[in-house]
Amino acid sequence: MLALIVILGLWETNAGTEKGEETSLRPVAVAVAELTPISNTVTLSGDFRPFQEVDVHAKVAGYIRKIYVDVGDHVKTGQTIAILEVPELDAQLQGADAAIRRSKDAARRAKGDLDRAESMHQATHLDYARLKQASEARPGLIAEQELDNAMAKDKEGEAQISADEAALSEAQNQLDVAFAEQKQLSAMSGYARIVAPFDGVITKRGADTGALVQAGTSSNAQAQPVVSVAQTDLFRLTLPVPESAVPMIRLGTTVTVHVQALNRDFEGKVARFADAVNQETRTMHTEVDVHNADGTIVEGMYAEVALTLAKSVNVLTVPIQAVNRNGSETTVLLVNSQDRLEERAVRLGMEGVNQVEVVSGLNLKDRVVIGSRADFRPGDQVKPKAIAENKEAQY
Repeated sequence: MLALIVILGLWETNAGTEKGEETSLRPVAVAVAELTPISNTVTLSGDFRPFQEVDVHAKVAGYIRKIYVDVGDHVKTGQTIAILEVPELDAQLQGADAAIRRSKDAARRAKGDLDRAESMHQATHLDYARLKQASEARPGLIAEQELDNAMAKDKEGEAQISADEAALSEAQNQLDVAFAEQKQLSAMSGYARIVAPFDGVITKRGADTGALVQAGTSSNAQAQPVVSVAQTDLFRLTLPVPESAVPMIRLGTTVTVHVQALNRDFEGKVARFADAVNQETRTMHTEVDVHNADGTIVEGMYAEVALTLAKSVNVLTVPIQAVNRNGSETTVLLVNSQDRLEERAVRLGMEGVNQVEVVSGLNLKDRVVIGSRADFRPGDQVKPKAIAENKEAQY
């Protein structure tokens, strides 16, 4: 009976010791190496600008007879914005019409003179031909003086025809000049109607009814624009792409644009880039086109874009917090099957927002310590506690 009590006492002592040792093990947060997708992204910020924006000037100087738009109005291509009153141009156009009528009269008169000269030449030429024929048939019948006079009249008729043809040509040239002047003045008169160059919205108005506006082509005057028009159904988002990311930029890449002020995401597309790095900022000017059919986006709004530079599917990854970098060496603390710590050298690949690819040094399902490593040493026995991993954010 005494021996049984001693044995039970020793068993209880050993069990208490083992339970105490288990309780004294320090807990450690671990994550499991898993096969997950990973992407390398860079987040860039910029502000929206209209796809195109112009100041609309008057082509000719004049007074605003009527202006039909104001700030905030939406206009269509070719829509009348304002009508100018240009009295001098109207008078010049009337003068051009009169010049055309005068040139037409001169052309008709020259044509009549030519027809008359041709008729007279035909008569004199027939007279000369008959006299010459008679003289050749019966020499001496026609006096030489009479034959010479007939020949002279024939030559004179030919010269008159040439002169009248030149006069008709000049009259026709004058008519062409008059038509050209009228066409030019008509074109200038058409500029008295100021129209919208494209679909957009009026962002500024610089003139009111009755105001005198200068021609936008005048070099000696600072002409005030009548209005400013911006295309707002499509915006440019300008981004400064860092030099390290330039080789990965591709035209046509679809990106998600997050507008903080609206707390909304929009789809954009990389439409153009400078293909040159700015020497001062070491960035490349890149533009993303964003459609704005509903008019939600406003010029100047701030936005962020996460550009995906590279992407891999089903690669071995661990949380970035599990990796310790010391110069060129990269290590992790591994919890082995006996719950003891091992320091393991690893080689890394692509790095994402929260995860990093492990190219070599770990196997699938290996447990690695995350967080601070200052209180742990290789060989320590620990109590691993798995935590929920923060997977790569899908932007």
